[in-house]
Amino acid sequence: MSAKHPVVAITGSSGAGTTSVMRTFDSIFRREGIDAAYVEGDSFHKFDRAGMKEELARALSDGDHTFSHFGAEANLFEDLEKLFRGYGETGTGRVRKYLHDKEEAAPYDQEPGTFTPWEDLRPGTDLLFYEGLHGAVSNEQVDVAQYADLLIGVVPVINLEWTQKLHRDKDKRGYSTEAVTETILRRMHDYVNFMCPQFSRTHVNFQRVPVVDTSNPFVARTIPTPDESMLVIRFADPHGIDFPYLLSMLHDSFMSRSNTIVCPGGKMDLAMQLIFTPMLLRLMERRGRTR
Repeated sequence: MSAKHPVVAITGSSGAGTTSVMRTFDSIFRREGIDAAYVEGDSFHKFDRAGMKEELARALSDGDHTFSHFGAEANLFEDLEKLFRGYGETGTGRVRKYLHDKEEAAPYDQEPGTFTPWEDLRPGTDLLFYEGLHGAVSNEQVDVAQYADLLIGVVPVINLEWTQKLHRDKDKRGYSTEAVTETILRRMHDYVNFMCPQFSRTHVNFQRVPVVDTSNPFVARTIPTPDESMLVIRFADPHGIDFPYLLSMLHDSFMSRSNTIVCPGGKMDLAMQLIFTPMLLRLMERRGRTR
């Protein structure tokens, strides 16, 4: 953790909705004049798209049906830890971009599914903002979570997460239901061992729970809307959280435990604005005192 160069990380699995959360933070940063250095978790995958296909084929030929983007073998955990630690110490670090599609790849004159070259973060940013799969990962080799000043988990209940992933991968990436299902099954071992433990290390978790039937996500025709969901917000440390204020501002909300608020799913953006704006401002005030 660093007072002078804070690190904020959003972590969640594929289909969890971390990208929409990133847009909320982008709005807070613009409004409060915070200059953030953005880092995408996909840029710390070990293999590009073609390389991942080759590694997956090799793993399958060796009888390994658990190799996935969620696990250590497919990611550069040491480099991610080095970035978090180095940014906290110096305010900079080495990053690259993963180019998902033709639109992202066009400015770099590269093929989609490839990485840009490694380069230094631009100097003078106020904080590092990470969004991806492994912002709170920790195992015997690395402990990325220890270097983050604010860790946020985005964790829909599993059937909703699968529904969202199925629709995204089919509609935007052209995969079949069978292909997405195969990916979900292959990732399950790493999901349990690498993804789930992170959400015990986060400072705040946002879990969306649908109030419509998602019992079979593989045939769901639509994704439950925010208004068809409830939002469970868990604080690891409730000290200093103004629960009466939050309850008054989030209509129809209530506390289910001493550290947990439940509110309508459509209020997720408002809830994040109310909760994280003061947290970010405190990080900035602490940063200002060290300069």
